[in-house]
Amino acid sequence: MHTHHREPQLLGHEGTLERMARILAARNIDPADAAALPDDPEPFSPLDALLAGMPPRYQSAAADHPMVLHWVQMVTEAAVAPSRGARRQVTTGPSLLMAGVVGAGKTHQAYGAIRALVQNGVGVRWRATTAADLYADLRPRPGADSERELAAVSRCPLLIIDDLGAAKASEWVEEITYRLINRRYNLMLPTLITTNLAIKELRSYLGDRVASRLAEMTTRVEFEPLDRRRYRAAA
Repeated sequence: MHTHHREPQLLGHEGTLERMARILAARNIDPADAAALPDDPEPFSPLDALLAGMPPRYQSAAADHPMVLHWVQMVTEAAVAPSRGARRQVTTGPSLLMAGVVGAGKTHQAYGAIRALVQNGVGVRWRATTAADLYADLRPRPGADSERELAAVSRCPLLIIDDLGAAKASEWVEEITYRLINRRYNLMLPTLITTNLAIKELRSYLGDRVASRLAEMTTRVEFEPLDRRRYRAAA
């Protein structure tokens, strides 16, 4: 009967240290230098991660409009955790259409709303774009898959569309806006929309199909006719 002898395995703390010493020696690293290496940096908090993706101008934005804060509360209550113990995520929820003159603070409130969601403990996969930039990204051109981009924007859990109505109107703009809004309408995905147009002007700019869906999926917030940018500059 043959017996097979195994080399003794190093277990416990001493074995770990010896293995580490061999690894360091193979990499020509002095163990004394390795001991002096700084600890791994603390991971970003959810708020830090959010701010890293925000434009610097809006990193300190705080939502204070009552209807915006109500929207934050409704989206927070609708958020669900994908698994037990996991952070709640935005899934479905209501949308806001914020209308007012240039500089009224609409964009500030939109970014502040996202910040408030994170502070409420809600995980947010979001995207922000001006309407003009959105149309530029979605316009067919060589080397770009505009249909895939439209699908990605349509399915984004939370979307900010800034300055809707600022781009030049055309049949293509109306059609692409309809396709985007209709998909988000069907998926019931929360969307924050700002516009400098009066509510009554949106229908003539966007067409009946878009205006009808926006009327059903959004709560409309009319901002007071005050250019806060000009007011702050004069202060």
